Amino acid sequence: MLRRIPGLLFLCFIVLACWQCARRGNPTGGPKDLTPPELLKAEPPNMTINFKAKKIRLYFDEYIKINDVQNQLIISPPLKYLPQITPQGSARKYVEIVIKDTLAENTTYTFNFGQSIVDNNEGNPNSFLTYVFSTGDYIDSLEVSGVVKDAFNREADEFISVMLYEIDSAYTDSTIYKRPPNYITNTLDSTTIFTLKNLKAGKYAMFGLTDVAKNNTFDQRTDKIAFLKDTITLPTDSIYLLNLFREIPDYSASIPSFASKNRIIFGYQGKEPPTITPITKLPDTVRTMVTKEREKDTLNYWFTPFETDSIVFKVSQANLDVVDTFSVKVRKLALDSLVLTPNQRGSLDFEKLFSIRSNTPIVKIDTTQMRILNKDSVAIAFTSSLDTIKNKVDFEFELEPNANYYMDILPGAITDFYNATNDTLNYRLSTASLADFGSLRFSLTGAVTYPLIMQLTEESGDVIREIYATEPTQFEFNYLEPANYFARVIFDTNGNKKWDTGNYLKKIQPEKISYYPGSIEMRANWEKIETFTILE
Repeated sequence: MLRRIPGLLFLCFIVLACWQCARRGNPTGGPKDLTPPELLKAEPPNMTINFKAKKIRLYFDEYIKINDVQNQLIISPPLKYLPQITPQGSARKYVEIVIKDTLAENTTYTFNFGQSIVDNNEGNPNSFLTYVFSTGDYIDSLEVSGVVKDAFNREADEFISVMLYEIDSAYTDSTIYKRPPNYITNTLDSTTIFTLKNLKAGKYAMFGLTDVAKNNTFDQRTDKIAFLKDTITLPTDSIYLLNLFREIPDYSASIPSFASKNRIIFGYQGKEPPTITPITKLPDTVRTMVTKEREKDTLNYWFTPFETDSIVFKVSQANLDVVDTFSVKVRKLALDSLVLTPNQRGSLDFEKLFSIRSNTPIVKIDTTQMRILNKDSVAIAFTSSLDTIKNKVDFEFELEPNANYYMDILPGAITDFYNATNDTLNYRLSTASLADFGSLRFSLTGAVTYPLIMQLTEESGDVIREIYATEPTQFEFNYLEPANYFARVIFDTNGNKKWDTGNYLKKIQPEKISYYPGSIEMRANWEKIETFTILE
């Protein structure tokens, strides 16, 4: 009996082991792979001189994929024809680059892959892998670095191209419109710091571009641009700042079209709107009027309807001696009729005028047909004015906290271009308690120059409040609703009370803007005092 017990124990062990092997379960796996693919070798080798190959292979220690290579790969100097890069959509342990262009003699080329090469399983990128070769006897080794910022916005765009053009006998100010640069890099989507490497000694012009078309040249209508006033001489230890801005496009007129039976829209680009003149002789009974859209580069040509198939117009820009002729065919559309809309409903903003806007041009107001009553039905004093540029009626009256107001606009108070008048309008308005708001005061120190515009904005950059100052003052923003605000100062160099962008060909840099670091939290019944230090 004693001799048989070990055999039974052995049999139980075998059964238990088999049962464990047969159990179903989920594998726990190992630690997550955080290691990027490593370059093992290159054919031809990296840093090859007297390069003559048409095909390059980069071998890695694991299976890799190509990700977003159209944005991530930067070739400097740029090639006319983009190379063929594989694998696309399949995993291999190598990347193959087939060069389709004729390479320049005695030139150092840099292929910066950004973060386009990732491992197959976890997508870990081999960040900023660079392959360099030279068609000459040596590799150029100079560098230049800098930072890109946006001239207007708090944060710069992603994928900004930074370019160097060699200053030689063929270079002119218009070169950036016509051909790619001698050297190029890109900030990609991670930082606004840039470094251009493997450069040769010489004098260069430096630019930054958003390069929407990805053609390595400047298109004024789509791209932002940054430029340095002075040329760069390499070698250098200087760090450069590129200030990116969007130019006001050169003037051009768009094809006009009927927007309604009594309105034709004329789009345009440029600083100044054009002049619109009908070439078709209009009947003597037809009245016309031109207004500008509030937020668009569009002119509205209003007219009293008449029977016709088409109207021919001359659209001219006298300052540029440019004339376009357009024939606009009539479409079957409804009339624009008078519609009035208030800019505020319910609770009134203590810092904003109450206004009534119209979709058709307002030509006359009758204040005797307007009244404002308080909660006791007692009429209160107010003034009203017609703003023909923004096509609205503004009302100004003293506001009290925790108050109710009743505004009655009687028929005939507002008349538009077509002699249409309003029906009775009733608005019920109120104000909140002062304890519902916060108060913020700024003191400016540092490199402050006047005149300037102090602005509070939302995170998106939309302006909430602004104060214009021609001399030192305290900047107070009262009645602020609880929220997070951002502050900036615009240095109004030309004194026109607005920010002005730059112009490359005229060598004009945009007006300087300084942002307060971080956001400012405001709560109900808070009073805050902040010091805004302006840096050089």
